[in-house]
Amino acid sequence: MPAPEQNLPDGIALTGVGKTFRGRGRDVEALRDISLSCPAGSFTAIIGPSGCGKSTVMRLASGLEEADAGNIAIAGDMPLAAARAGLTGVAFQDAALLPWRSVRRNVELPLQVLGRRPADHADDVEALIRLVGLAGYENALPGELSGGMRQRVAIARALVTRPRVLFMDEPFGALDQILRRLMNVELQRIWAETGATTLLVTHGIDEAVFLADRVVVMHANPGRIVDVIEVPFARPRDPAIFSHPAFHALCDRIAEVLHGGA
Repeated sequence: MPAPEQNLPDGIALTGVGKTFRGRGRDVEALRDISLSCPAGSFTAIIGPSGCGKSTVMRLASGLEEADAGNIAIAGDMPLAAARAGLTGVAFQDAALLPWRSVRRNVELPLQVLGRRPADHADDVEALIRLVGLAGYENALPGELSGGMRQRVAIARALVTRPRVLFMDEPFGALDQILRRLMNVELQRIWAETGATTLLVTHGIDEAVFLADRVVVMHANPGRIVDVIEVPFARPRDPAIFSHPAFHALCDRIAEVLHGGA
């Protein structure tokens, strides 16, 4: 991939990004001409139907895949370089905790991957465990935790390198609606305290509106951005906003774009 043409320190910049998956006798154009700018410290949500390329955008931006066209700058660097420098953190729907490691040891894992000594970052690890509301569970194993608690560990793990950019791909998709709402409130608090530029992939329109500064709507075949909708609600957002008429009106507007009513 060519070097990024555009530096956006601590932010995310995708310019003309394309991705095609090569198959046996058939190529699938997953993404076409994706351009998106996420300023430093902002929270952006991507929403779209299954197969529209939401997760592919995330994988390209986090350095897990390489684009075929266009430029990507993450915290002013190329995606893989940013990841290797610990400038990015990633949390997926599956918490993917190592079952034989305690909460503390799971949170420490990225430090070890980057060749850093966990003992040198013990205070940071303890602070993150407190930040995600798991003080007292430092020595618990994943099997002793609820689904929501395991996701909290995954978020702490994603933040342990003090990343400038946080990627989240359906982190609460496997949780029930009540717990998901609770985790939305907790994520808003954590994001406000860390200040990391955040990109969230979600299927939940209400989740996107509650959390994000802007909602990016994608369509499929090929995956492309059809609208970027600003969220006007002041922060911090109280859970009571979920029942507010203006909140529902914005969700309805996004749903119309999502289903082709733009």
